[in-house]
Amino acid sequence: MATHNLAVILKNPSNDAEFLLLKQTPPPKFSEDQYDSYVDSDLWDLPSTLLNLQHDHSHSGIVIQGAQSSHNIDLTKFDVQLALTGVLEKLGLTVNDVGEWSLFKYVEEAEFGPEFPVNTVFIMGNLLDGNQNCQGLCKWMSTESCLTWLLEVKPCSDRVGPLVVFALINDSLQSAARTLPPTLRYQEYPPGVVILPMRSKTRKPFLTTNLVIFAPKQVSDTVGDCSFVAHGDALIVDPGCRHEYHEELKQIIACLPEKLIVFVTHHHLDHVEGLSIIQKCNPNATLLAHENTMRRIGKGDWSLGYTSVSGEEDILVGGHRLTVIFAPGHTDSHMALLDVSTNSLIVGDHCVGQGSAALDITSGGNMTEYFQTSYKFLELSPHTLIPMHGRVNLWPKNMLCGYLKNRRSREESILKAIENGAETLFDIVANVYSGVDRSLWTAAASNVRLHVDHLDQQKKLPKEFSVQRFHKTWVPFFLRWTCAYVSSRIQFKCPKLKISSLLITGTVIGIAGYSLGKKACFHLSKTGKGA
Repeated sequence: MATHNLAVILKNPSNDAEFLLLKQTPPPKFSEDQYDSYVDSDLWDLPSTLLNLQHDHSHSGIVIQGAQSSHNIDLTKFDVQLALTGVLEKLGLTVNDVGEWSLFKYVEEAEFGPEFPVNTVFIMGNLLDGNQNCQGLCKWMSTESCLTWLLEVKPCSDRVGPLVVFALINDSLQSAARTLPPTLRYQEYPPGVVILPMRSKTRKPFLTTNLVIFAPKQVSDTVGDCSFVAHGDALIVDPGCRHEYHEELKQIIACLPEKLIVFVTHHHLDHVEGLSIIQKCNPNATLLAHENTMRRIGKGDWSLGYTSVSGEEDILVGGHRLTVIFAPGHTDSHMALLDVSTNSLIVGDHCVGQGSAALDITSGGNMTEYFQTSYKFLELSPHTLIPMHGRVNLWPKNMLCGYLKNRRSREESILKAIENGAETLFDIVANVYSGVDRSLWTAAASNVRLHVDHLDQQKKLPKEFSVQRFHKTWVPFFLRWTCAYVSSRIQFKCPKLKISSLLITGTVIGIAGYSLGKKACFHLSKTGKGA
């Protein structure tokens, strides 16, 4: 199941190479100077709007040439006239200002989740008035000028959105995506950066981890340049797909150049489970990772050598430069990667496509470092932000400021709960996350522990509050949470069961779960509830 957008390509009657772009509306501001001072540059894209289903099955008064013969999309099911009228109003136009309409392309989005994919119907029309002026929120652009904006990026310069790329640019480029198996659903934005969501052992609300592929056609002739930590003709980031999808990963690796670089942002299973396949298919591949990450990756995943990175190293891929960025917070060895030419920032699990990211306290997750990394990203002024779970974000500064605001808001709530007498981890989580599903409380508890440490570093905690005693309440928290959670679930399905039996069951499960947790690296969830 998917939702649909209608995007309009309006050709310039005076210059057939140009089409009309609309300045996109940015997300709402925060009304706080500390966040509103960070402003994303202007984003220009094809005008578009939501395409709703027809309710009365009436026929549209607008004829779309080629729609009747399309096997991919049945436009008679949608209220095209309402959508098209809405799009043209944004441009100060009416339907009478445009001549014949034709179906140009139908693009199906990959399933990034957790929401339904958004598929886009592109239709093309020509303005009837050759003297039609576009001012203010509109501008005429050619494919060549859009490519210049996309591939020769300067920080804080105007940007081109994904609809232009999907409709008019990708098909004209010799991208590595053209060699991928046709059954795989992927997204290429910016040009040359392929994002392929693959099923992984991640946590809800996500089901996939984005495999990022960078394989420009230009081959480097500077292999001897010692300023680069690694050279290659292609690079992939975080191969973390489940075992059932390893065959698909094999097909992907077979399509890529043999001189391959593999970059790992951190060690969690949903980011590295496919490493063993790469090792088998291409034993000459170069693996780049932080040394702490490699200590946590099992020999069964990667037993060959690797190149240690710690930040500020440059990678050369097909003549293009990418810069490694040390980005601790989620873990102590978390890394990011900046594609310099497109100014696209691959952020690992520092951000996710929906909600906020949990920090892994068992692997050096640190709230102070998380804040510092967020500000480091802001100073880079990226044009796009690519998380490993969910869609590409087109408003990076707004997203990062939203994360900072959310973290500070949580921290204020935690401090208030402590000032009101909460002393244990369970009491604080129950107070601050009372409206959140209890299945997410364990991830929330890890963030609470790190927030308390951050408050302690800032000397904001009440003098009578003991951080040492607080951290010792982690085991009681886990037992109490397990009992309450199992009890509520079983009662929902079997209300006649006695509570005493449920508590005993919950306690046993809690003890067993905690014992196993001491032996394994606990992989925190990426929640959709702003943990």
